[in-house]
Amino acid sequence: MTLLTVTGVHRHFGTVHALNNITFSIEPGTLVALVGRSGSGKTTLLNIVGGLDRPDQGTVTIDGTDITTLDENGLSTLRRDTVSYIFQTFGLIPVLTAAENISVPLRLTRTNPHDRDKRVDLLLDLVGLGDHARQRPGELSGGQQQRVAIARALAASPRLLIADEPTGQLDAETGLAVMALLKGIVQTEGVTALVATHDPVLMALADHTLHITDGHLTS
Repeated sequence: MTLLTVTGVHRHFGTVHALNNITFSIEPGTLVALVGRSGSGKTTLLNIVGGLDRPDQGTVTIDGTDITTLDENGLSTLRRDTVSYIFQTFGLIPVLTAAENISVPLRLTRTNPHDRDKRVDLLLDLVGLGDHARQRPGELSGGQQQRVAIARALAASPRLLIADEPTGQLDAETGLAVMALLKGIVQTEGVTALVATHDPVLMALADHTLHITDGHLTS
């Protein structure tokens, strides 16, 4: 069974056709790159897949559930338990340490404190930041902040990881390291990842590539 199936999705903003009849599916445990120029529809598509926006037409099925039929409570549960986001702006809470930022999703699910701390330590080691647990975002480099954001997205063991140009604010070398980390996480954690990028170089690390141009999938 596929983890994600998008069928006939359309999204319009006034006279602008942001997405036109988008159809594709993703198998579990794969890293898929969504490639396209700025304004091609990447973010709109990610927002619909993640339940942040609704299509005007079409369906999005995640792990057997058509999320376009969910109410707001259902979508909140989806984003808490099944889907996690990584943004290019990191989105960390400045007053919290790296460990505290990673623990936020686990606090929302009221995970036992002992289990929560073990999971945070594991994730810090996974992203190579075991020695930076007590540092706040302002004390970390851009690449380190993005690693914390990745660890936080993985905290609640999501089935689907969505990343919207996660290397957009990083230099080329650091960006490739972050993408390689995502690739490794897909393999070790068994998560499925859909990663939007405008950098063709990063396509080489993906299992599959989807090209989007002016709201149309071209492959």
